[in-house]
Amino acid sequence: MSKKKERKIDLNDLTPEEACKLEIAEEIGVYDKVMEGGWRVLSAKESGRIGGILSKRKRAREKQEAQNENAK
Repeated sequence: MSKKKERKIDLNDLTPEEACKLEIAEEIGVYDKVMEGGWRVLSAKESGRIGGILSKRKRAREKQEAQNENAK
């Protein structure tokens, strides 16, 4: 198994993307599961749902930033 998958989630050293993923995990009810066993314990359906929501938020944020730049 790769080193990335073996490392525990450190709440004090999160990238912005990891923080967003944890926020989404909490919203869909799998936060405790992730904190106990890491991301690898999620089912494909749960992982896909997190990825889909993450992508949707990223697109919305980029669209908002583009609109803000056009307004200037």
